[in-house]
Amino acid sequence: MKIALVGCGKAAEQHISEIRKLKTASLVAVCDVERLMAEQLAVRFGIANWYVDFEEMLSRERPDVVHIATPPQSHLDLAIRAVDAGCHLLVEKPLALNYEETAQIISYVEQHARKLTVGYTYYFDPVARMLRCLIAEGVVGEPVHLESFLGYNLNGPFGAVVVSDPNHWVHQLPGKIIHNVLDHLLNKIVEFTDGSPVVQAYAWEGTEMPGRNETELPDELRALLIGERVSAYVTFSARTRPIKHFLNFYGTRSAAHLDFDTSTITLDSGSALPGVLGRLASPFSEGWQHVREGGRNALRFARSQYHMFAGLNYLLSAFYESITDDLPAPIPYGEILRVAALTDEIVKQLHSHVVPGKRCVC
Repeated sequence: MKIALVGCGKAAEQHISEIRKLKTASLVAVCDVERLMAEQLAVRFGIANWYVDFEEMLSRERPDVVHIATPPQSHLDLAIRAVDAGCHLLVEKPLALNYEETAQIISYVEQHARKLTVGYTYYFDPVARMLRCLIAEGVVGEPVHLESFLGYNLNGPFGAVVVSDPNHWVHQLPGKIIHNVLDHLLNKIVEFTDGSPVVQAYAWEGTEMPGRNETELPDELRALLIGERVSAYVTFSARTRPIKHFLNFYGTRSAAHLDFDTSTITLDSGSALPGVLGRLASPFSEGWQHVREGGRNALRFARSQYHMFAGLNYLLSAFYESITDDLPAPIPYGEILRVAALTDEIVKQLHSHVVPGKRCVC
């Protein structure tokens, strides 16, 4: 299967690394409006062809799949042009700027009998897949409440660039950097929530950094989602240390803690021992689970299966297979639309909710 990629920035390197691990796909070309970006990426990864003109790449290479890793402001236009050229689409998150554009892309893909997926890096992380198995087996029961947490480093490679450059494309998003990462928080919970939840969201600028008054970048988010039977709490924080990335699933039988940094999952089912014995045994039970998870990861490492972007690799493999074998796309379109709808609602509220004592900047 011939793959082409447009947008040669930070996310492109992750895509290329995972594409090259698959025997079923070949990356034939990359494209970027900045000549230097396209050329350097092609040289570093040994890619035969690079372009600055998207239409020229589509015409000459005739790829089966196009990966769109450009800023989200350009996704709608590029997606339509790629579908018109007969291509299937893998688009980086967020899929589009809002629900309307998201629905437009999905509709256009379906009308032209193409397939689409979104770069939800952690949607198929090994621990996320394990949670689905535990739910299917009845181990954790039905969902009652979820907590989706993402810590962020504004001094990191991407954050530092955004903070220092007021003209960066992230500042043009309605919800700025929070808007850019909301998919990571929401795509982990939408499959477990019900209906159209009531949303209450607040964001503010919590980190003091040189030049922050000029960039006006909200870096703290708290959002509560209340459905008919399931609730969820979403947190984005640039201040908390250590920087963590996790999901807590509270079910009718057990609670599961998914740590995406260490790729581990532990369960809290309570102790069967009475009274103080149960309290004494609980830490040992939890410790044993961490030993077990560490051993499992060590075994995966020995088998060269312990990767930072294992979820993205699984997604690519499943998506390409859905094309060759005419299967449903790996991420249901309904979930993608629900993420977009929740993002719209949260971003809208960021412009109106004021937290006492905090500086809201949206």
